[in-house]
Amino acid sequence: MVRKIAFGVLWLGFIVYAFVFAPPDSPDTFELIKNLSTGQWQGINPLVIALFNLMGIWPMIYSAVLFVDGRGQKIAAWPFAAASFAVGAFALLPYLTLRQPNPQFTGQKDALIKRLDSRVTGIFLTVVAAILVAYGLIAGDWSNFLQQWQTSRFIHVMSLDFCLLSLLFPTLLRDDMAHRGWENQQFFWLFAALPLFGALTYLCVRPPIRETVTPPHSQLKMQT
Repeated sequence: MVRKIAFGVLWLGFIVYAFVFAPPDSPDTFELIKNLSTGQWQGINPLVIALFNLMGIWPMIYSAVLFVDGRGQKIAAWPFAAASFAVGAFALLPYLTLRQPNPQFTGQKDALIKRLDSRVTGIFLTVVAAILVAYGLIAGDWSNFLQQWQTSRFIHVMSLDFCLLSLLFPTLLRDDMAHRGWENQQFFWLFAALPLFGALTYLCVRPPIRETVTPPHSQLKMQT
């Protein structure tokens, strides 16, 4: 119950901060989002470009654990995972508030979980993220980014959203490791402590999910 209250308070607090205490919205925010989404990046700080695209990497990382975790929950994970592509932690915090600890994976992997569970997916996301981070760090203008962070609600909240997604990932990590029979505290803290690339490294090296097969007599009982 304490965990649920904490996530609920964090969610409400983030919403209040984003719309009340964050810097005011700039007139060209919609134009900026449109240009970032369509690849019209001329004149945009590479740090903003990198951050915006990394905010598309995070939902993929979360999806790789959410769809497995959601198998044993009373609530479906996919609406929250889908919404996170648009609003990040604003969509994931309600799921974290409502979910129950779930160290067991029941049944077999469907096609989507197989794709998300693949190490190839983790490696692909890691390569893309590394390119984006390198591009932002090498070509980005930090003084301009700081100025935008202080004056633009979109840049400000997106940056905080990135940090919050990094901090929240360990709340799902322990159960996902348990799904795979991987009980190792040292590895857990290694993956949890390194922002972004700790989660990506985990997706690259984690063992496959342990499937459970329902015996025929159990299926018959369920049908009757």
